[in-house]
Amino acid sequence: MPVIKSIEDLKKIRDQAKDQINLRVDNESKTRVVVGMGTCGIAAGARQVMLAILEELKKRNVSDVIVTEAGCIGLCQYEPLVDVIKPDRPKVTYVNMNPDKAREIVVKHIINDQVVDEYVVPNI
Repeated sequence: MPVIKSIEDLKKIRDQAKDQINLRVDNESKTRVVVGMGTCGIAAGARQVMLAILEELKKRNVSDVIVTEAGCIGLCQYEPLVDVIKPDRPKVTYVNMNPDKAREIVVKHIINDQVVDEYVVPNI
Protein backbone atom coordinates (compact mmCIF):
# COMPACT_ATOMS: atom_id res chain seq x y z
CA MET A 1 0.00 0.00 0.00
CA PRO A 2 1.54 3.31 -1.05
CA VAL A 3 1.99 6.04 1.52
CA ILE A 4 0.00 9.18 0.78
CA LYS A 5 1.85 12.32 1.84
CA SER A 6 0.30 14.90 -0.46
CA ILE A 7 -2.61 15.65 -2.76
CA GLU A 8 -0.32 14.82 -5.69
CA ASP A 9 0.28 11.33 -4.26
CA LEU A 10 -3.47 10.83 -3.92
CA LYS A 11 -4.08 12.04 -7.49
CA LYS A 12 -1.40 9.68 -8.79
CA ILE A 13 -3.05 6.71 -7.04
CA ARG A 14 -6.45 7.78 -8.36
CA ASP A 15 -5.12 8.03 -11.92
CA GLN A 16 -3.48 4.61 -11.66
CA ALA A 17 -6.73 3.07 -10.41
CA LYS A 18 -8.71 4.75 -13.20
CA ASP A 19 -6.30 3.28 -15.74
CA GLN A 20 -6.95 -0.19 -14.34
CA ILE A 21 -10.72 0.08 -14.12
CA ASN A 22 -12.67 -0.87 -17.18
CA LEU A 23 -15.67 1.45 -17.24
CA ARG A 24 -17.41 -0.04 -20.29
CA VAL A 25 -20.61 -0.97 -18.48
CA ASP A 26 -22.58 -1.37 -21.71
CA ASN A 27 -21.27 -4.87 -22.34
CA GLU A 28 -23.72 -7.24 -20.63
CA SER A 29 -21.84 -10.37 -21.69
CA LYS A 30 -19.07 -9.71 -19.17
CA THR A 31 -18.93 -10.30 -15.45
CA ARG A 32 -19.23 -7.07 -13.48
CA VAL A 33 -17.75 -6.40 -10.05
CA VAL A 34 -19.10 -3.38 -8.18
CA VAL A 35 -17.31 -2.15 -5.06
CA GLY A 36 -19.20 0.10 -2.63
CA MET A 37 -17.13 3.28 -2.44
CA GLY A 38 -19.37 5.57 -0.40
CA THR A 39 -17.81 7.31 2.58
CA CYS A 40 -18.71 4.39 4.83
CA GLY A 41 -17.15 1.88 2.42
CA ILE A 42 -13.96 3.87 2.02
CA ALA A 43 -13.64 4.23 5.80
CA ALA A 44 -14.05 0.45 6.15
CA GLY A 45 -11.32 -0.32 3.59
CA ALA A 46 -13.08 -0.44 0.20
CA ARG A 47 -10.15 1.15 -1.63
CA GLN A 48 -7.83 -1.65 -0.55
CA VAL A 49 -10.50 -4.21 -1.50
CA MET A 50 -10.86 -2.70 -4.99
CA LEU A 51 -7.10 -2.62 -5.49
CA ALA A 52 -6.83 -6.27 -4.39
CA ILE A 53 -9.52 -7.27 -6.91
CA LEU A 54 -7.79 -5.37 -9.72
CA GLU A 55 -4.38 -6.81 -8.81
CA GLU A 56 -5.71 -10.39 -8.64
CA LEU A 57 -7.48 -10.06 -11.99
CA LYS A 58 -4.31 -8.69 -13.57
CA LYS A 59 -2.12 -11.36 -11.94
CA ARG A 60 -4.34 -14.08 -13.39
CA ASN A 61 -4.66 -12.37 -16.80
CA VAL A 62 -8.43 -12.03 -16.50
CA SER A 63 -9.49 -9.26 -18.87
CA ASP A 64 -13.18 -9.92 -19.45
CA VAL A 65 -14.35 -8.52 -16.09
CA ILE A 66 -15.62 -4.97 -15.62
CA VAL A 67 -14.76 -3.46 -12.24
CA THR A 68 -16.70 -0.35 -11.20
CA GLU A 69 -17.62 1.49 -8.04
CA ALA A 70 -20.90 2.55 -6.47
CA GLY A 71 -21.84 4.97 -3.72
CA CYS A 72 -23.41 4.09 -0.41
CA ILE A 73 -26.38 1.72 -0.54
CA GLY A 74 -27.29 1.97 3.14
CA LEU A 75 -25.77 -1.21 4.55
CA CYS A 76 -22.95 0.56 6.36
CA GLN A 77 -22.59 -2.12 9.04
CA TYR A 78 -21.62 -4.63 6.31
CA GLU A 79 -19.01 -2.50 4.52
CA PRO A 80 -16.94 -3.01 2.46
CA LEU A 81 -19.50 -4.46 0.06
CA VAL A 82 -18.74 -6.14 -3.28
CA ASP A 83 -21.33 -7.22 -5.84
CA VAL A 84 -20.48 -9.88 -8.41
CA ILE A 85 -22.85 -9.86 -11.38
CA LYS A 86 -22.38 -12.64 -13.89
CA PRO A 87 -24.37 -12.70 -17.13
CA ASP A 88 -27.71 -14.48 -16.76
CA ARG A 89 -27.14 -15.11 -13.03
CA PRO A 90 -28.47 -13.38 -9.92
CA LYS A 91 -26.31 -10.70 -8.34
CA VAL A 92 -24.26 -11.90 -5.35
CA THR A 93 -23.42 -9.35 -2.64
CA TYR A 94 -20.40 -10.02 -0.46
CA VAL A 95 -20.06 -8.25 2.89
CA ASN A 96 -17.33 -7.31 5.37
CA MET A 97 -14.72 -7.72 2.67
CA ASN A 98 -10.99 -7.26 3.07
CA PRO A 99 -8.18 -7.65 0.51
CA ASP A 100 -7.65 -11.37 1.27
CA LYS A 101 -11.36 -12.18 0.97
CA ALA A 102 -11.52 -10.12 -2.23
CA ARG A 103 -8.70 -12.16 -3.79
CA GLU A 104 -10.51 -15.34 -2.76
CA ILE A 105 -13.71 -14.09 -4.44
CA VAL A 106 -11.78 -13.47 -7.67
CA VAL A 107 -10.41 -17.02 -7.70
CA LYS A 108 -13.43 -18.94 -6.46
CA HIS A 109 -16.41 -16.97 -7.78
CA ILE A 110 -15.23 -14.92 -10.74
CA ILE A 111 -12.83 -17.46 -12.25
CA ASN A 112 -14.21 -20.83 -10.98
CA ASP A 113 -17.90 -19.89 -10.70
CA GLN A 114 -18.24 -20.97 -7.05
CA VAL A 115 -20.11 -18.55 -4.78
CA VAL A 116 -18.38 -18.17 -1.40
CA ASP A 117 -21.47 -18.47 0.81
CA GLU A 118 -19.74 -17.54 4.05
CA TYR A 119 -19.15 -13.97 2.77
CA VAL A 120 -22.60 -13.42 1.23
CA VAL A 121 -24.95 -10.81 2.68
CA PRO A 122 -27.10 -12.30 5.47
CA ASN A 123 -30.90 -12.16 5.30
CA ILE A 124 -31.85 -8.78 6.67
